[in-house]
Amino acid sequence: MLDTQAIMAILPHRFPFLLVDRILEMEAGQRAVGEKLVTINEPFFAGHFPDYPIMPGVLILEALAQVGAVAILSQPEFAGKLVFFAGVDGARLRQPVLPGTVLRLETQLEKLRRGIGKGSGVARVDGQVVCEATILFAIGERS
Repeated sequence: MLDTQAIMAILPHRFPFLLVDRILEMEAGQRAVGEKLVTINEPFFAGHFPDYPIMPGVLILEALAQVGAVAILSQPEFAGKLVFFAGVDGARLRQPVLPGTVLRLETQLEKLRRGIGKGSGVARVDGQVVCEATILFAIGERS
């Protein structure tokens, strides 16, 4: 299991854009399972929406991508590099994600060739699927 400090040693993201609190399972280069503890004090809840706070779908997708990036960047050959979002296919947002919930994020890496890859992600709250998508990514150098 990786805590926030260990995740920050792998990912370049920082508050308020680090959207993974812990990694529960990981096979480097293959898959990872993480969690985001969704709290009412998240900065995006101030405007999305003040009377009915829900986590923006694009941030759920970003959280899935960050979990996948941990699995990629945990491999020695990619340590210190960046993983860029290159696209999203087949995204489905099935249920709203509310404050006070735990978002379970599972990402499986399917293909990686010449620094371009694809993975699938599923986000759940209390066992219910709230989001699923195919995520395209590119691995690049930090300048």
